[in-house]
Amino acid sequence: MIDIPLIIGSFFVAVVVGLTGMGGGALMTPMMMLFFNVPPLAAVSSDLVASAVMKPVGGFVHMRRGTVNMRLVGWLCAGSVPTAFCGVFVARAFGDGAQVQQAVKTALGIALLLAVIGLVTKAWMTLREEGRVTGAEVSDITVRPIPTVLVGMVGGLVVGISSVGSGSLIIVALLALYPMLKANQLVGTDLVQAVPLVSSAAIGHLLFGDFHLDVTASLLIGSIPGVYLGARVSAWAPAGAIRAMLAVVLLASALKLLGVGNAATLWILAATVATAAIAWPPVRKRARSRQADPTPELDPAP
Repeated sequence: MIDIPLIIGSFFVAVVVGLTGMGGGALMTPMMMLFFNVPPLAAVSSDLVASAVMKPVGGFVHMRRGTVNMRLVGWLCAGSVPTAFCGVFVARAFGDGAQVQQAVKTALGIALLLAVIGLVTKAWMTLREEGRVTGAEVSDITVRPIPTVLVGMVGGLVVGISSVGSGSLIIVALLALYPMLKANQLVGTDLVQAVPLVSSAAIGHLLFGDFHLDVTASLLIGSIPGVYLGARVSAWAPAGAIRAMLAVVLLASALKLLGVGNAATLWILAATVATAAIAWPPVRKRARSRQADPTPELDPAP
């Protein structure tokens, strides 16, 4: 049976995803658990199946724009596809019934904390791009097979267990391994590799998870127009402010999923916001000053 409140909730989450490019599983799965009482494993299973339907659209756009390194995609998928499929088995290995649900809930909380780190890293990456005019061509990147496969394995396992990480955690790892890639190249490569990754995880959860057709249908009905709307207005919306709010929401969700009390959660959020308000402006000012006053080029010899 179609759930109208869940459709509305998934619509607003999808708008944020369209605006920022992040937060799909990191927002959708906790929303289902915290506000609609969907069991953790069912929330993960349904979100992954819905993502498998939506991911190819964005991947196709980036492939047409030439911002995808297919060799890098191949090595990432070599690690992520099998571990993503096995993620549901890892979750169920913690036990049956309430035990597996609690294990998924804890894993999701940890994954959300990592997703917050991913958001902060992506914000820093955007500042870095503002001050850089040129970068390596996506086809010129030298791929490091073994580290890339390991990143894929860890990322796939996290996604298979919690549905979080295909758009945030793997980008952070790619940034560390390939700092010469531009931001759009990182996003494009990550998005294309996420298609087989999420599809593999979705198949695993369809066969052995707790897939609910009515929940997935509600997610798709709300999220498809939401993503479209968010993408259309992303050109003028204050994406930086939205990402900051998204980070706070993800942090609050992670703390609640990990069993932190309300008072402690409020204190942690307040301290985090205060620290960010003090530390971020100098970082942004320094990046903009580098952009406004680049190192002058030497005059050519007469």
